[in-house]
Amino acid sequence: MQAVDERVRAFLEKEHQAAIVTLRPDGTPHAARVGVALVDTAGGPRVWSSGVPERVRTRHLRRDPRSTLFVFDTSPQRQWLGLETTVTILDGPDAPELSLRLFQEMQKGMAPEGKLFWWGGEKTPEEFVEIMRQERRLVYEFEIHRAYGLS
Repeated sequence: MQAVDERVRAFLEKEHQAAIVTLRPDGTPHAARVGVALVDTAGGPRVWSSGVPERVRTRHLRRDPRSTLFVFDTSPQRQWLGLETTVTILDGPDAPELSLRLFQEMQKGMAPEGKLFWWGGEKTPEEFVEIMRQERRLVYEFEIHRAYGLS
C-alpha cells in the first residue's frame, strides 16, 4: 500500500464526498456517489465506505476488486483527490460495529456527542448498530495504491 502522506491524510480527514468507479463485467466503468472516511486500522489508515449486498458496486467489487475513488470538496478551491485502490469487502459478523466506526468518523462534529444521524433522525450508537444489522450493511475498505490530484 502506498503510504498516505500528510496532505492526503489531512484532505481525507476533512472531506467525505466521493464518487466510486467500479468495473462492469465488460470492463466499462460504473460510477456512483458515496460517502467516505479515513479510518485508522491495525493495517494502517484505510478509506472506508458503506454499502449493502444488493448494490451494483458490491457485485462489481466481488468480481473485480479494483476501484478508483474521486474524493472532492465543495469549497471555492474545488480541490480533489484521485485514489487508485483495491477493495476488500468487510461483511463479517462485526460489519455493523465497523459501520458504526465509519459513520462516527464521517459525522464528527455534526451530531451531539454520542449520537449519529441516520435518515434524518438522531440515533444512539446501540440503535445505529441495530439498524446496520437489519440493513445488512457492509464496509468497503480501500487499499490505496496511488494518490493524485491535490494541487
